[in-house]
Amino acid sequence: MEKKTIWDLHRVDIEHFRRQPKMTLTVVLDNVRSLNNIGAIFRTCDAFAVERIMLCGISACPPSPEIHKTALGAEDSVAWEYYQSTFDCISDLQREGYTLCCLEQVKGSIELQEFSPQKGRRYALILGHEVNGVDQEIVNQCDVCLEIPQRGTKHSLNVSVSGGIAIWHFFEKMI
Repeated sequence: MEKKTIWDLHRVDIEHFRRQPKMTLTVVLDNVRSLNNIGAIFRTCDAFAVERIMLCGISACPPSPEIHKTALGAEDSVAWEYYQSTFDCISDLQREGYTLCCLEQVKGSIELQEFSPQKGRRYALILGHEVNGVDQEIVNQCDVCLEIPQRGTKHSLNVSVSGGIAIWHFFEKMI
């Protein structure tokens, strides 16, 4: 098998990307501290045409060389907004009709593969701080908590990895 060239991939330019239909998914970063993780999430959101990213609290915003290092320009293609408070962000999303989905290990969570997002419905996927996860006040406001089942010795995945898995799950079910 021969590897595809950049021309074989038929990628669109940024202006076309901005105009094309997006998955009805907004990603909310609740105090994600690593600029590399933020950049990686931007890149994943570009890959799956996520509607937008909401950067909250201590989450850094573009432009940033550290974000760009992993985003590779996706910080220019994916729409984003900044909120000082994650609570204010999700309150606005609720008013806009989003179903709030927290990716967190909580009692009563639903394993990701058991969750079936519905086409046409608007979702917000909330990802949390690398050590503390999603703040409990935010968890309490969510409509559903999703958990990625794991069988290893570590209790969690990196936020950009878990975010990528969850975004793929939404993409697979909603396209």
